[in-house]
Amino acid sequence: MYSIYATKKLLDRMQEEVVGPVPEATTRLGNWFAKPLFWRPQYALFVNEETFLPVFAPLAPASSLANRFPDDLVTTLRAHGVPESFIEAELLAMDDVAVAKTSNRRVVGIMNELATTATRIRAYHPDVTPLRLALELAQVPLGLSGGDYRVPEDALRTLVSAL
Repeated sequence: MYSIYATKKLLDRMQEEVVGPVPEATTRLGNWFAKPLFWRPQYALFVNEETFLPVFAPLAPASSLANRFPDDLVTTLRAHGVPESFIEAELLAMDDVAVAKTSNRRVVGIMNELATTATRIRAYHPDVTPLRLALELAQVPLGLSGGDYRVPEDALRTLVSAL
C-alpha cells in the first residue's frame, strides 16, 4: 500500500476516489505528493515525503496515473543506482494505492519549488529528458529556511542503506 497526496488540479484529472483517513504506507519510501505540469507533453511531478526525491510520470491518461506510477519510480530508482532487492521489495509493497488531497504544506512547498525549477531548466534546455531532469533535481538541497535541509539523492541513499 502506498499513498498519493495530489493537488486539486491533479485530483480533478485523475478522477480517483479520494480516501479520508489515509492508511499507513507499507513501502520503505512511504507517501508521495503529486501535481500536474502542463508542459507539452504533460507530466505529473511526484515528490517523496521522506526524501524529497522527484519522479516524473507522463500525465496521460490521467485516469491510470496511480497505477502507472510504480513503473516510473522503478526507472528513476534504477537510474540512481538503487539495488534491485530494494526496488523489488518496494514494488511488492506498492500493490495497492490510496489517493488523498495534499496535507503537508512543507512537502507541497518543496514540490512547487521543484516544479518551478524544472520548468526553468526545460526553458533553457528543451531537449532534457524527464529522467535526466529528475536526476539533476535530486542533487538540489531542499528544505525550509532555517529548517531541515536535505539533498534528495543523499536522503535516498541513507534510506536504502538503512536496510
